[in-house]
Amino acid sequence: MEFMIGSTNPAKVQAAKQAIAMHFPTATVLETTVESGVSVQPFGDEETRLGAINRALRAAGMAREAVSGIGMEGGVRMIEGQMYLCNWGALVLPDGTRFTAGGAQIPLPQEIAKEITAGKELGPVVDAYFQANGIRQKEGAMGMFTAQAVSRGELFEHILHLLLGQLKYHLAVIEDDRTAK
Repeated sequence: MEFMIGSTNPAKVQAAKQAIAMHFPTATVLETTVESGVSVQPFGDEETRLGAINRALRAAGMAREAVSGIGMEGGVRMIEGQMYLCNWGALVLPDGTRFTAGGAQIPLPQEIAKEITAGKELGPVVDAYFQANGIRQKEGAMGMFTAQAVSRGELFEHILHLLLGQLKYHLAVIEDDRTAK
C-alpha cells in the first residue's frame, strides 16, 4: 500500500507517517507539494474540508496508479461570535473512494481573530503574537494555545487515525463481501 501526502509541512508529514506506520507498517509514504484550491486562510468547516479533499485528490493525481492521496488543512470558523481553529483531513483511494475527518477545535484570542477577520493568515499572525518564526511548521497554533498539551502534529495524527480507521473498516467490509460470495 502506498500513500502520497499532499504537503511537505513537517508537522503534517510526521503526523501522517506515524499514523500510517501504526495501521499499515509496510506501507510506503511519499510527500509532495500541492495547492489546496481554497483561500490561503480557509474560513469555515466547508472551505477547510474542501481544501483537505483537494489536497488529497491532487496528491493522488501526482502519483502513479494505486496510490492513495492524503490531504490535511487547517482553518478557522466562527461560533456565536467566537473564532475557533478548525482542522480537516481527507483520504482518497485509487478508485476515488473518499474519507474525511475533522479534528479538535479551540477558541482563538480576540486579538488573533481581529487580525484574521481583517484578512491576514493565521500562521504569520500567530508568529507575530508569540514573537516567533515558523510556528505552523512545528507546534502550530493548537500547540501554542494549549501550552503544548496538544501540538499541531498530534492534532493531525488524530485526524489521520480517524481516516485510516475508516479505511480499515472499508477494507474489512470489502473482504467480508468477497468471502460471503
